[in-house]
Amino acid sequence: MSLSETLASDGASIVRKFLAAPVVVELAAEFASGVAGERGAATGSATDALIAPEGPLGQLAVSLGGAAMRPVRVVRFDKTAATNWMVPWHQDRTIAVAERHEVEGFGPWSVKNGVAHVEPPVALLETMLTLRLFIDACGDDQGPVEVALGSHRSSRVPAGSAAALARSCPKLVATGEPGDVLAMRLLAIHASAKSRSDARRRVLHVDYAAEELPAPLRWAMAGGR
Repeated sequence: MSLSETLASDGASIVRKFLAAPVVVELAAEFASGVAGERGAATGSATDALIAPEGPLGQLAVSLGGAAMRPVRVVRFDKTAATNWMVPWHQDRTIAVAERHEVEGFGPWSVKNGVAHVEPPVALLETMLTLRLFIDACGDDQGPVEVALGSHRSSRVPAGSAAALARSCPKLVATGEPGDVLAMRLLAIHASAKSRSDARRRVLHVDYAAEELPAPLRWAMAGGR
């Protein structure tokens, strides 16, 4: 089964050994030390080259979603013994936009790290893709992302029902090595436990989209449409 077919069926898959070690080392240098869930468009030259449509990660997104795919949000996750957290079963249902404008079908609104976020119509979320690049190795004891396979096919799931639906699905535990990539549909239900290790677990999380937003809304990242 191809990666595209697996994503359509399961909503998530891991691409092993996607990037070589020297490239991962260069990306690691652009991570802010000890910052958990750092969001925003300030990425660094190595990251910019990687995630752009012509870059390696961007080309993966294009192969899965079409030539119009562009990066629209970047999040750096840095889970350590000092910055440790858990996330319950949930869907990623918000997008990062340049400014808040009231547009029919978009809402509710929130602000994360100074960036306006909004929940768009589910039809937009269904076309989007998340690629999560492993900067460090991630074992079972490091709070890896766990994905409820097939849950993305349930469309928008009420927050209170996410855990029950996840329990009925087979799981993908996203462990791996530096340079591996977890490809995931945004509406795939997923969770993450606290790390039980002292080892650092850094992940570069990039959301990709092909659609333009209805004016006057604009993607927060300049590369978005």
